[in-house]
Amino acid sequence: MGDLVTALVDIVGAANVATGDAIAEDLTHDEAITAVPVVPAAVVRPATTDEVAAIVALAAEQGVALTARGSGTGLSGACIPQPDGILVSFDRMADILEIDTDNHVARVQPGVTLAQLDEATAAVGLVYPVFPGENSASLGGNVATNAGGMRAVRYGVTRHQVLGLTAVLGTGEVITTGGKFVKATSGYDLTQLIIGSEGTLALATEATLRLHPRLTHGATVLVPFPGLDEVAAAVPRIVGSGLMPTILEYIDFITMSAITAANNLELGVPQEIKDGALAYLVVVLENRAQDRVDEDIVELAELVTGLGAMDLYVLPSHSGAALIDAREKAFWTAKANNADDIIDMVVPRASIPEYLGAVQEIGAATGSLVVGCGHAGDGNVHLSVFQPDVATRKDVVGRILRAGADLGGAVSGEHGIGTEKKAYLAAIEDPAKLDLMRRIKTSFDPAGILNPGVIFD
Repeated sequence: MGDLVTALVDIVGAANVATGDAIAEDLTHDEAITAVPVVPAAVVRPATTDEVAAIVALAAEQGVALTARGSGTGLSGACIPQPDGILVSFDRMADILEIDTDNHVARVQPGVTLAQLDEATAAVGLVYPVFPGENSASLGGNVATNAGGMRAVRYGVTRHQVLGLTAVLGTGEVITTGGKFVKATSGYDLTQLIIGSEGTLALATEATLRLHPRLTHGATVLVPFPGLDEVAAAVPRIVGSGLMPTILEYIDFITMSAITAANNLELGVPQEIKDGALAYLVVVLENRAQDRVDEDIVELAELVTGLGAMDLYVLPSHSGAALIDAREKAFWTAKANNADDIIDMVVPRASIPEYLGAVQEIGAATGSLVVGCGHAGDGNVHLSVFQPDVATRKDVVGRILRAGADLGGAVSGEHGIGTEKKAYLAAIEDPAKLDLMRRIKTSFDPAGILNPGVIFD
């Protein structure tokens, strides 16, 4: 290991290599509740693509596991290093290289945070629309996990915004994919293959991102419903209405009570409505002018009133922003309330009531409390599982994920698989597909050094 550290120092300098007690505790884990922190053999902080390529080539030559890390905000254990491996931290590669207002793209290094990019794009009237709930998240991590978030109902997820990458393969080779264009039929789409691969295929060192016009007028609307069936009926009608909501979330009454209490929110909903509402829709409408937003609110009100809504509340701007912020941080509320696991599942949006009914049956049968919220517009359900017995909890989570898969869903919509969900993926996914993924990984990473043990063994 001494020779490895010496070689790393030769690449990036002694100040940018840490071992032993010099490794910060924060670098040993992400935010996955069930994951165990791991101290790697070394942490290395490259500043250029060439340095990343040299590090990867060295790791491949010596057969040393290598894990990439951005801000560490993931929820699946995907950036937790191996005990005898190298952790590549991208905090020194955090520059916005270009904001091209003619082609509506940004070129960024992987350590750039969402907050950093949002500030820069706001200055020119543009926006990068992926907000997965934590603005300190890095763009490199978002690319690795195909991050989503509440705004996916309008704009899509990370893979819909990434036009090109510079990436280092497991051999140390550097490739550039895509570019400042939206059309390409020139062979396999390597950009999309790398996105969401959780650092198992390549390390992205630069991304070209699509930017959108920044809409400057908006409103947050809270709609209580007596049950999930009414919510399910309303969601496709809202999506198909042409209103193009920026956010369309459902929150069950337990989660709504928890996040409003935790954040001291008073939303102006009368007690009699709270007592009768089993679920809420949160709808954010945005447009270029306030009068257009007002027209959309009227149309939304007419639509949901006919679909069983108990009422409709247009929240003051500060309350609306506070509710969205609280919803984005629902993970932290659940964690503070001692949730034993937090999972995400995606099902066809029309299947959400049937799925949540199955989830409640599983919870009741196993003595577990399962509550949640989700991105109703795209069927992505987030669930907090309260079950302290490890064996029972694993059984509960497996049954919950299987129930979603049986409805045509997938094990994760945006958190990814990492180390914490790979056993569930192996139990549910088609073995032929997993074998194909392994063969693809071998093509990108013949030595098997890039994030081994993530997604699958």
